[in-house]
Amino acid sequence: MRKIVLMGRTGAGKTTLTQALKGEKLIYKKTQYVNFQGALIDTPGEYAETKRLGYAPALYAYEADVVGLLCSSTEPFSLFPPCVTCMVNREVVGIVTKTDDPQGDPERAAGWLRLAGCKKIFFVSSYSGEGVAEILEHLKEPGDVLPWEQKVKQKTTKTHKNSKNDLKSC
Repeated sequence: MRKIVLMGRTGAGKTTLTQALKGEKLIYKKTQYVNFQGALIDTPGEYAETKRLGYAPALYAYEADVVGLLCSSTEPFSLFPPCVTCMVNREVVGIVTKTDDPQGDPERAAGWLRLAGCKKIFFVSSYSGEGVAEILEHLKEPGDVLPWEQKVKQKTTKTHKNSKNDLKSC
């Protein structure tokens, strides 16, 4: 699995998305420091919001294969300046979170992410699971088996074993 670092303002849904991508129960917790969790790197919102800490996300981007800029559909403005993606020599994707919020405007958030330079945009609701599989598929490398593929593979193997047994009984 390719590594992704999640960046965005406080409350954008970085930690909740991390939990959803890992298949964990969604429990709100404030990220106080950079968390490395396998292929996921979760950063505190303050790193993107504060000029003095603003260099940290750029440095942590080098620990990842993909940079995910998060923008909640409920945000009143964008934290990311236009064309900011050229600052990193990694693939940068946009992730619009909280797409199921009735007060949200996912298209507005996607527009801000496109303006920042994101070519690929994912629309996600960590609570309903919408868009989570698409992100995992995007991060998948050859040879990786995603959880839902493993279930299919197990069923296929069982069916194949049963057919061998059926042949022996003939």
